[in-house]
Amino acid sequence: MDFRVLTIFPDLFVPFWNHGMIRRAIDQGRITAAAIDIRDHADGRHRVTDDRPYGGGSGMVMKPEPLSRAISKAKEQVPEAVTVLLSPRGRVFDQQAARELATVGGLILVCGRYEGVDERICRTSIDLEVSVGDYVLTGGEIAAMIVIDAVVRLLPGVLGGADSAQKDSFSEDLLEHGHYTRPAEYMGEAVPEVLLSGHHGEIENWRREMSLVQTVLKRPDLLESRPLDRRAIQVLKKWGRTIERIVDAQDRGCADPSSGDESKG
Repeated sequence: MDFRVLTIFPDLFVPFWNHGMIRRAIDQGRITAAAIDIRDHADGRHRVTDDRPYGGGSGMVMKPEPLSRAISKAKEQVPEAVTVLLSPRGRVFDQQAARELATVGGLILVCGRYEGVDERICRTSIDLEVSVGDYVLTGGEIAAMIVIDAVVRLLPGVLGGADSAQKDSFSEDLLEHGHYTRPAEYMGEAVPEVLLSGHHGEIENWRREMSLVQTVLKRPDLLESRPLDRRAIQVLKKWGRTIERIVDAQDRGCADPSSGDESKG
């Protein structure tokens, strides 16, 4: 898969390309990745890429001409690529979006700056606008790295285990279960016995159950919009009964034995 990032700060991507999973994917030939400097496609000695907005207002707007030329250059290198603008008004980037983008032939990621890019670029040269969250960043570079990282790990052969990506958080709209490593006991807390049992079926059941529990506790909204299989419903009912017993016990224990004394005297 081919990635091209359009930015006025291409040096930000040098360490990103050269470390960890991204570096391995490049070395293995599973992806190509490069940053295209938008300033190289600007006019004049000063290579200006922004100008004041029509109609007044604060900030500057990225000019259409340099962006259009930079996108055209990227398209020459990766003709089958989808052109994505990192924008706060775009589709929220989630695991499903990552899965969809992992199936395309390439990505051209346009990193906006200032108040944004000229709207005519959005209308004529952008296939998809993507937002990494409901907050404002100084520019699209960090957002582009997030998209690349999430997509690359889904490509076949990039991660060490064949099913590593499938077991990540959000892969089934569930948070991932907790992980443990050596030592078997740390600060008085022991590793769950099932993980030491060697019984792979029980371990898998425990992990599935803990994924559901983590999701209920931390992101219950994820469960409201997805169908649950019979096993998942059974697990949730079991934990629901456990919680009800705890609440009932607390209610009984909190009853004030002297509450009826107020009527006396």
